[in-house]
Amino acid sequence: MRRSVEELGLSTELKWQWAEHIARRTDGRRWGTTVLEWQPGKRSVGRPPTRWTDDIKLVAGSRWTQATQYRAIWNSLQNTYVPQWTSSG
Repeated sequence: MRRSVEELGLSTELKWQWAEHIARRTDGRRWGTTVLEWQPGKRSVGRPPTRWTDDIKLVAGSRWTQATQYRAIWNSLQNTYVPQWTSSG
């Protein structure tokens, strides 16, 4: 069980860092930006579509891409984001 929690923490941290990397890029619209903005298709009744960035927006707010421009702020938000996925409870 401990290993799976550590793996979840690592994958969550990598997702957070990748989102920052893609949002900070200024070389035009490439596939990474498209992935961040992707709108999922139809889901079953009572289950809303979930985007890849929805959980990031819960922590960093709707203007999260602007927060990535300030590493100190983004890193402090990461310290909130990662533990919420690895805490037992």
